[in-house]
Formats: sequence, structure tokens, C-alpha cells
Amino acid sequence: MGSSSDFAGAYGNDTLNVEAHDLVDISQNELAVDAVSDDIHVVTEAAEGRQRQISATIRMPYSADQIWQILTDYEHLADFIPNLATSRCLLQEEGRVRLEQIGTESLMRIKFCARVVLDMVEKFPHEIDFKMVEGDFKSFFGAWQLQPIGDGRMTELRYMLNVLPPRTMPIGLIERRMKQNLATNLMAIRQRADELFGESAP
Repeated sequence: MGSSSDFAGAYGNDTLNVEAHDLVDISQNELAVDAVSDDIHVVTEAAEGRQRQISATIRMPYSADQIWQILTDYEHLADFIPNLATSRCLLQEEGRVRLEQIGTESLMRIKFCARVVLDMVEKFPHEIDFKMVEGDFKSFFGAWQLQPIGDGRMTELRYMLNVLPPRTMPIGLIERRMKQNLATNLMAIRQRADELFGESAP
């Protein structure tokens, strides 16, 4: 656990600046919408240069508080998120987290790893903003959003990402794999919620 002074040095005077409204709302771009399944929709849009904006949503029959518990169990994300080899907290205090994650991927029969260190700001119980401060991408920032539906027993979970890969990564291939992985990750979160909070949960 990091102290306040640790965070003052880690974050500087300007804590995480990215906000959800800084991300383009690409859900309105109908041409870029992919219905991965009846439950998951992924939206992509080419931004400036090689940047890509990706948004994925899923609805789950669980409360926002329950989904929040899963998303913020940072040390155990790699236990159930496919292709996530490592997830560990470097610094943590109330509402602020510095998280290191290492993902593995196989492209064209070549296996490679990508590392990111993310500064995260938690806005309980509806939003988690994140921004890469160190890692293998040129730019990587976005947000998780949790929107209760109806009486609150159902939640729409939305992941928004703005990413700029290095030139050594082919952008078309990276975009396709990210779309596939996002859908897989959202299903993994849904399955985790079933395990923890479903009717057959212990």
C-alpha cells in the first residue's frame, strides 16, 4: 500500500486528467458497430493517424456494486481474464491506484508480451478512469463505466479505450485482436460474476 507522499511523487501535482467526456462517444457511429453476440457490442473508430478508439458494452443481471468488486480486485484479475499474465498494484490509496499489467498474445504464430503501468482513479460506484504512464504503447487511456438499469439489479458495463500502438505493431491486426479480446474479457467478467453472485454461488 502506498502512502500519500508516494502518490504525490507518482502522480505529480496533476493527477489523472483523462475523463470519460474526453473520450469521443463512438457508440453513435453505426458503421463501426459489431454485434459480437446478443449481449456484447463492440464499436471501433479510426482517430487521428494510427490511433483507434474502441468501446465495448455488456449487460449483466448484477448490481453495479457487485461488478465494481470484480473490476477493483486488481491482484486477482489475471486469475480469470484471458491473456492477462500479471496484474499487480504498485501503489494504492483510497480512490487512486497505480497498476502494472502484462498481457500475452499470439499473432501470426509469434507470441509476444505487452506491459502497461496504469494510473487509475476510482469514482465509486460508476466509473474507473485509467491512463498509461509507462509501457509498450505510444498512448493508452480510457474508462470503465457502470450504469445501473431499472431497479439496479442489472448493470450495463462499458469499456472505452483510446490506443496508439507503436509502429512495430500492424494497426489492422492489433485492432482486430483488441476487438476480439474485449469481447472475451467482458464475457470473462460476466462468468466471474456468475461464480461469485449467481444462484449457484457458494
